Amino acid sequence: MPSAEEARRLLCDLGEHVRNLLREARGPAMSEVVGATAADTIYAIDKVADEYLIDWFDQHWQNVRVVSEGLDDPVIVGKDPEWTVIVDTIDGTRGLMYDKRAAWCLAGAAPLNGSLDDIQAAAMTELPVVKQGRADQVSGTRGGGVVARRVDLSSGATEALNPRPSPATDLEHGFSQVAKFLLPGKVELASVEVALFDRLGCSVVFDDEYLSNGGQLFELIMGRDRFVADLRPLVVGPEALASHPYDVCASLLLTELGGKVTDPWGAPLDAPLDTVTPVAWVGYANDHLAAWIGPVLAEIVNDFCAR
Repeated sequence: MPSAEEARRLLCDLGEHVRNLLREARGPAMSEVVGATAADTIYAIDKVADEYLIDWFDQHWQNVRVVSEGLDDPVIVGKDPEWTVIVDTIDGTRGLMYDKRAAWCLAGAAPLNGSLDDIQAAAMTELPVVKQGRADQVSGTRGGGVVARRVDLSSGATEALNPRPSPATDLEHGFSQVAKFLLPGKVELASVEVALFDRLGCSVVFDDEYLSNGGQLFELIMGRDRFVADLRPLVVGPEALASHPYDVCASLLLTELGGKVTDPWGAPLDAPLDTVTPVAWVGYANDHLAAWIGPVLAEIVNDFCAR
């Protein structure tokens, strides 16, 4: 069985493979709707990476159970799986397919019968827009810290990154937001956001919604955002186009850097490693913000859900 460190390196290789596939295949037809799964709408750009996913595991990582948004069911590669690897080949499809903003390949590895909270290695690899000359990657293991680097897409040269979540103790004059990406639930989610910032006594908070959970996580990791909450399953209901376990499978990376990821009530974030469980999650840049914001958010969520 590969070690957690070996799993981390393999997940990085997978992310780079997806990035290379997409750079070769980009074009105007990438926004075409080509299907749907129980988890999400499938666009042409998604198919580019999904179709080669199991081939990559066949060639590079045997004896794993692969879970991915683009697969109808988990796939066993090899004979005796030792790890479950959960993958979101493109998190942020909608922004990337219109060349508006980079997306992310997210992947996490847990022991075979583990859950989200059992993930031992994770990697997130930036999938750049056409004009972008460099792309980032952050990976890590539980208790082993993170490795972060930036690659020059022309030369292949790499440089180290120094990710550091914000040490801020308030939200003033910084970026923080409740996700309200899509029309269903937008008014209700905005109401939760307004109530939260009002009770916290915030006056100037900037809103920059990155239409990608991986992107949200990266902004927290790099110190550009302080707080993010994605509450869609609670507000819109189980029919919401919500986050799923593959969308948050790299949350280990923020916690390894001193940030915090919880459910809306402050408990550790956990879920089965599947493609259908709706996930509501909250990310904080540091423990101080979690201790300050978390109880207030829990009260507001409870009030809203009791209506």
